[in-house]
Amino acid sequence: MTATITMSSSSREPTPINSPRGQRRKLRGSDLITGPLEYVPEDGFSAQQLFSHQFGVAGLTYDDFLILPGFIDFVADEVNLQSPLTKKISLTAPLVSSPMDTVTESSMAIAMALLGGIGIIHHNCSIEAQAAEVLRVKRSKHGFINDPVVMSPSQTIREVLEIKSQRGFGGVPITETGEIGGKLLGVVTSRDIDYLEEEDWDKTVTEVMTPGDKLITGTSEMSLSDAYKLMQDSRKGKLPIVNDEFELTALISRSDLKKSREFPDASKDEQGRLLVGASVGTREQDRVRLAALVEAGLDVVVLDSSQGNSCFQIEMIQFIKETYPDLEVIGGNVVTAAQAKNLIDAGADGLRIGMGSGSICITQEVMAVGRPQATAVYKVCEYARRFGVPCIADGGIRNVGHITKALALGASCVMMGSLLAGTNEAPGEYFFQDGLRLKKYRGMGSLSAMEKDGSRHRYFSESDKVRVAQGVTGTVVDRGSIMKFVPYLLAGIRHGCQDIGCISLVRLRASMYNGEVRFEGRSHAAQYEGGVHGLHSFEKRYY
Repeated sequence: MTATITMSSSSREPTPINSPRGQRRKLRGSDLITGPLEYVPEDGFSAQQLFSHQFGVAGLTYDDFLILPGFIDFVADEVNLQSPLTKKISLTAPLVSSPMDTVTESSMAIAMALLGGIGIIHHNCSIEAQAAEVLRVKRSKHGFINDPVVMSPSQTIREVLEIKSQRGFGGVPITETGEIGGKLLGVVTSRDIDYLEEEDWDKTVTEVMTPGDKLITGTSEMSLSDAYKLMQDSRKGKLPIVNDEFELTALISRSDLKKSREFPDASKDEQGRLLVGASVGTREQDRVRLAALVEAGLDVVVLDSSQGNSCFQIEMIQFIKETYPDLEVIGGNVVTAAQAKNLIDAGADGLRIGMGSGSICITQEVMAVGRPQATAVYKVCEYARRFGVPCIADGGIRNVGHITKALALGASCVMMGSLLAGTNEAPGEYFFQDGLRLKKYRGMGSLSAMEKDGSRHRYFSESDKVRVAQGVTGTVVDRGSIMKFVPYLLAGIRHGCQDIGCISLVRLRASMYNGEVRFEGRSHAAQYEGGVHGLHSFEKRYY
């Protein structure tokens, strides 16, 4: 007769109930749950297994899988988000704004760099305009206002009061031309106008301003610390910065100096200037454009093409590395290892991954070419890492969870378009529709964008008699300022890394490749379950 098996409380070895040691022992709860071995089964899949097609032939998007939680032994604030953009450039925040004409110009690029990321200035404009945007970023410093409100000597006190009412400040420099770069004549401050009677409001600003010969001014070579000390000693709230001709070049505000202390992780070059990138095409005329951008101080160039695996891009990369050996080059877009190989062999310092996955992109629909973004990111990153080439996941990012997933699949940085297009710093004006505050957002392959040469070159359509749109024009909801939105994204990434159990992005990538980070596929029902459901109505606020 086969004996019934139970467990010994001391040895944890199976013991027959009818053994000489005695009576049947009552099983503990843990015995009933785990069984005699108390084992932990392998759970989930490694990234290699998830994307090996052994579970099907379909490519995956960010919504098709989740990352399984790990062990937490640190707080979220300890997570280190430093990550490479290219072989030589690292960012403290792995976020990049897309080179689109409704996303990134100098205002966006400055804000992104201050917050530790970088902005890529679009090239759907003249060479002069793009170079001016790059120069504006490079001349921007913490606390230095390079485009202050300036008035001419013929303007009135009433206009100063309107500026104070609209913008919240009353300190305005007066120049001969009424513009930055004009000879400084004086400064009007709140102290000069606050106690004037209404009948005096139509007087010109020259009647009440502090004249130039009585002003405390700084020079263009002055550091922020020197400027702050000068303002502190003189008890001034505004410090005009002038050149040798006493022409106004910038303005420093005490309040902006205080704000500059809030950006210790700003992306800077060796000279302490903010980092900035710009996009160019791969045609002969783009070499002239690139020369102007390099002259303006460009740090990294992004070769902007919907399909980067071309003889045009390979030749352009080789030209750049020969002509500007210190300039970092990001090639793309690519979605396969074969595409990546050609650009890496040509000398690319980074790669941009994505084809047809953006919210405004219809390349996959129209051209029948592309790849689901999660699969593309994993496959290209897994190949490029063997050559030390960082990769940017570009497209398909709709929320902070998607950013974390892209980073967990090997991407060093994430490029965003629609996620940033509704912010204050994005180009364009807000308008109201159906009670919502919106901004226009368009794909660079849309017909409206391809009216300019930059976008036509990106999609190889400059000589086409009939243009085939690969993007659409739409609207996005107001997201407020980058200064609030990006910190929310960074906090979300840190909390995601904490749940996964990785204290840095370096650790996250290493743990993904060695199989410690585990993944799970999601059915449509699982995706539904993972979102808001079962409510009559709700308000979704992220921060």
